Amino acid sequence: MIDELVSQIESRFGELEQELSDPDVIGDRERFTAASRAYRDLEPAAKLAAEYRRAVDDVEGARELLAEDGDDPELRALLESSRERIESLEDQIRMAMVERDPNDDKNVIVEIRPGAGGDEASLWAGDLYRMLTRYAERRGFTVEPLSIGDGDYTFAVKGDGAYSVFKFEGGTHRVQRVPETESQGRIHTSTATVAVLPEAEDVEVEIDPADLQIDVYRSSGPGGQSVNTTDSAVRITHKPSGIVVSMQDEKSQLQNRERAMRVLRARLYDRALAQQRAEVAASRAAQVGTGERAEKIRTYNFPDRRVKDHRINLLSHNLDEILMGDLFELSAALQDDEKRRRLQEQAVA
Repeated sequence: MIDELVSQIESRFGELEQELSDPDVIGDRERFTAASRAYRDLEPAAKLAAEYRRAVDDVEGARELLAEDGDDPELRALLESSRERIESLEDQIRMAMVERDPNDDKNVIVEIRPGAGGDEASLWAGDLYRMLTRYAERRGFTVEPLSIGDGDYTFAVKGDGAYSVFKFEGGTHRVQRVPETESQGRIHTSTATVAVLPEAEDVEVEIDPADLQIDVYRSSGPGGQSVNTTDSAVRITHKPSGIVVSMQDEKSQLQNRERAMRVLRARLYDRALAQQRAEVAASRAAQVGTGERAEKIRTYNFPDRRVKDHRINLLSHNLDEILMGDLFELSAALQDDEKRRRLQEQAVA
């Protein structure tokens, strides 16, 4: 089975290399982009396949020499290490070929809201906003604030593979710390929720204008001379779903409307994905994906300077670094866990 998979990887990778050097493909922007993305996605598996071939050659060579020259400790050690390496590579190759989430390459819209805990929850939502935007910047993504205020933060993260990274941040984030206003030094527990929505294209979500109720009103809060003087704020209600999106950060009504439509489109797309996943989960008697969003995913404990991700039972003592946007270890562990679960699902299917 693994030899057949390695052969398929090598064959497909060779085809993609030829496509990327084909003048007809190079001249077709859409084909070239698709081939480049497929090449990039398959490249890690192709490297593992090449390493697997070398390890197999080492085993065969060691066996031949042992048969010719008799038992040799160094050759025996090479044979054993090569066998172990082959077993490890087999697992890595299977993991590398796990079917990817079709939304992984998309940009995302992130919404952070205070949960339980009053004012402290609002402060915690702000801390999460800074943590996630710093992480996005460290990964080379572009951050676009959409609506910021009153403890609520909505922003877009743009870049190849943004959803593949940020989808693991969706859920309830719990903090345990002593608030600055707490005179007795008691530890309080507060929460904030994070929703991560793959940003949908117009062709992916059809919105009937007749289903929309669009209201305009005067902005409130800080924002310059035009605040409370022009009807620039926009509230869009999608009547079939009851989803309401409000935007007032921009002075232009047109800009606020465009931003509100982006968020509405992303919410409707995420809603459709959740329904699809729920249907699949029902047949397997286990909910997956965004169905788990409401659960507590992570706890940030300030007195002990530690962070625990409850989904994979990973404990880190780098609280300060994580709050500064160093989520690389957590993301890598969660991505590995997702691949293992997908591999198991594919085996059962």
